Amino acid sequence: MHIDPLASVPTFAEAVGEVLASLKAGDVLSYGEVAQEAGYPRSARAVGRFLQQNDGYPWWRIVTAQGRLAPGHETRQTKLLRDEGVHVTNGYVTAMKRTAR
Repeated sequence: MHIDPLASVPTFAEAVGEVLASLKAGDVLSYGEVAQEAGYPRSARAVGRFLQQNDGYPWWRIVTAQGRLAPGHETRQTKLLRDEGVHVTNGYVTAMKRTAR
């Protein structure tokens, strides 16, 4: 019997979805940090595309590496983050954090 060693390797979408689903209220990661945790370093833009194309994930908990909120969604993202106790100033998260997985 032949066992494919890649059969258990999650796809990009599965891996990113798992990281996003593991975020708790108050957690804030950058797109690049999500990509890194998912096992796809240097795929930050692909994480952004994933979030644009897939509903049901906590998109508001993801910001740029500098802490900038999603362009065009700043007002809603600010409210959602502040409701979780995250400090947002002038369109930027002032302190990104991640609870232990």
